[in-house]
Amino acid sequence: MNTESLNRALYGSKLTAYKIMRRITYTLTILAIGLLVLAHGVVEDQAQLSLLYRAIDGILVTFVILYLLRILYTFERRKFLRRTWFEGILMGIVFLNELLTYGFGIPLIYSVFGSMGIPLSVEWYRVSISMYMLVFLLVELLETRVHLKTMQLKPSLTFLLSFILLILLGTGLLMLPKMTTTPEGIGFMDALFMATSASCVTGLAVVDPGSYFTFAGQVVLLLLIQMGGLGILTFATFFASLMRQGVGVKQHVAMHELLESESLFSTKNLLRKLIYLTLTIEGLGAVMIFMTWGSEVQFTDLGSKIFFSVFHAVSAFCNAGFSLFPQGLYTEPVRFSYIMHLVVALLIIFGGLGFPAIIDIFSPQAMRERMASPWRNWKLLTRMIVYTTSALLALGTIGFFLLEYYNTLADMTFAEALIASFFQSATTRTAGFNTVDMSALSVPTLMMFLVLMFIGASPGSTGGGIKTTTFAVILFAVVATVRNKRNLEIGRRTIPHSVAYKAFTVFTFAAIFNIFFIFVLTISDPQYDLIALAIEQVSAFATVGLSTGITAGLSDVGKSIMIFSMYVGRVGTLTLALALSTRATATDYKYPSAHLPVG
Repeated sequence: MNTESLNRALYGSKLTAYKIMRRITYTLTILAIGLLVLAHGVVEDQAQLSLLYRAIDGILVTFVILYLLRILYTFERRKFLRRTWFEGILMGIVFLNELLTYGFGIPLIYSVFGSMGIPLSVEWYRVSISMYMLVFLLVELLETRVHLKTMQLKPSLTFLLSFILLILLGTGLLMLPKMTTTPEGIGFMDALFMATSASCVTGLAVVDPGSYFTFAGQVVLLLLIQMGGLGILTFATFFASLMRQGVGVKQHVAMHELLESESLFSTKNLLRKLIYLTLTIEGLGAVMIFMTWGSEVQFTDLGSKIFFSVFHAVSAFCNAGFSLFPQGLYTEPVRFSYIMHLVVALLIIFGGLGFPAIIDIFSPQAMRERMASPWRNWKLLTRMIVYTTSALLALGTIGFFLLEYYNTLADMTFAEALIASFFQSATTRTAGFNTVDMSALSVPTLMMFLVLMFIGASPGSTGGGIKTTTFAVILFAVVATVRNKRNLEIGRRTIPHSVAYKAFTVFTFAAIFNIFFIFVLTISDPQYDLIALAIEQVSAFATVGLSTGITAGLSDVGKSIMIFSMYVGRVGTLTLALALSTRATATDYKYPSAHLPVG
């Protein structure tokens, strides 16, 4: 039977077959995730675990069969295989592993990776395949018109709910018995705190992630950090693009229909670029960290070293600041791995630049265009981000070096002190790592940290704060006012007054918010001095993660304030910016002018 005859024979049953396969995929994906949660989070009996793993392997084999059926019912099979090459490779690995394991008694995954010192390779394999199928399931749901037509939610509300869902999901997973090393497990408040800190890429911790959580718990933290840093960012880019194309909230229609439009096609490509860039930078960062740990840093096996490298690379790029060492990167002997500190600092800076700037500077297309036209400059946004970031990094480095040279830097050489100063300057801008003793810093240094944390990273990045562009616009607006200039000009461009109003609005909102909650913290936790509470509050709001060591000792009221501040700091300014970017109601009237004395 030739291809055309086969397609004719299958044509009549194609719709029914796809409907059945989709339902089976939904059911088995959810079942596989549930079984993985039971296996890695709850069940400890070896006999029961063996049954669970066999059931998961059976589901994975079914995924292979479904993939083959999809190939069979796709009439343009070569295009389908080219489009789903990654899934095809995964299904091929599953088929080989299951065939050799259950057919010939040779566990392929375990034999290959176990010999390399990666004992948890089989667990990684099952989790990876299941997570891929979960993503596949979500994509299928998003492309199903019926599901999305019932979700008429505003973009800002979608942001808020997506973070809440991610936090609650993380809280539930962290509370599972096998996620912690202690018999009693983690309490709800502490689990909620850690899930919020990871999802909002903050880094404040009430327990030590490296010793308190098991490997499964650490993987959950890693996934929360990645989703918090990347997932919400892609949603933000997607909805911002919609608004720029003039699609209002009331005109929001099903995703299946929107994906056919040209504007969303470009957005889809942009999101793909963001994901590729993120994974590429994190992958290169993990390799560089792996190579620069230093000979004195000991790991139990190769797998542990790889996981530590990946965890810290993702945590650095996402500006999360979580570390698996007891005292962060200040832990001996990690504190002496100065080359690794530079790698982490570069990842922090890349993550804080923002994807618009990264794409404008480093994307192959932009680089080709500049090579063809050397006179082409970066976009105004990129120039503002790069210049402001560079200036803040330089000021932070010089300030820390001068203020701490006879304090926390006293035992270092000049080069080591310079690297440490540069690292603290970079990490203060929403990352949260530290290579010096935070509790020993002088008050002037902490005051400088407050300013740097409050400013934060750049728009479209994984960091928080009021953003570098907001700070720059405010400075230029102040200079223009002092010089009595009518227009706000930056880089030979006139900036609308509405942009300055938005910048001052974000600044005012952030300042009032932080001052109010610092005041509340002085009531709920009076045992700590004002500067320590201020560092804690601004660190939470700007999603930095730096602390003088008082986080675990905060009262439940104090922890609740931190949780709320982390959440608002991550979604509040973004939601506010999106709300301000929507079209305002036309106002064609104007009241009589009046003069008010100011200053």
